[in-house]
Amino acid sequence: MSIGPDGDGAARLREMKRSDMAAIMALEEELFPEDAWSPEMFAAEFAQPPSRRLYLVAEQGNALVGYAGMMFTGGSQADVVTLAVAPARWGQGTGSALLMTLVDEAEKRGYEEVLLEVRKDNPRARRLYLRHGFDEVGIRRGYYQPSGVDAVVMRKVLG
Repeated sequence: MSIGPDGDGAARLREMKRSDMAAIMALEEELFPEDAWSPEMFAAEFAQPPSRRLYLVAEQGNALVGYAGMMFTGGSQADVVTLAVAPARWGQGTGSALLMTLVDEAEKRGYEEVLLEVRKDNPRARRLYLRHGFDEVGIRRGYYQPSGVDAVVMRKVLG
């Protein structure tokens, strides 16, 4: 799947591979310096069976410019567990493409809703989720550690 302008400026989505970890960790630490996932957290996610997780990356040329992941609980809800886009790609549809690919997969798998948490102090991400039909349904106080920033819980009903 291509995103954005045709030609060299377009990004493509594909499933994440272990060989993406160095680029993912660099972007993770750039975007989330206070509460970045550790390499061990990503390794634990990769250890999960594909029926329980889906991780995607967005590439532009040979560069990784975004990634996202979803957890499939086996119940009625799926959870977006991470979504990140390189600042140079902000506003070009990369985050939307990653998000909607995950949501579409949840719908295909028969889930009734998608949940996620987003930092309360991240208005750009909150606007992205609101634009794509998510509603703010709650607050998790001090969710992000060690920063202690609250998380806004958001939900999208499918179907």
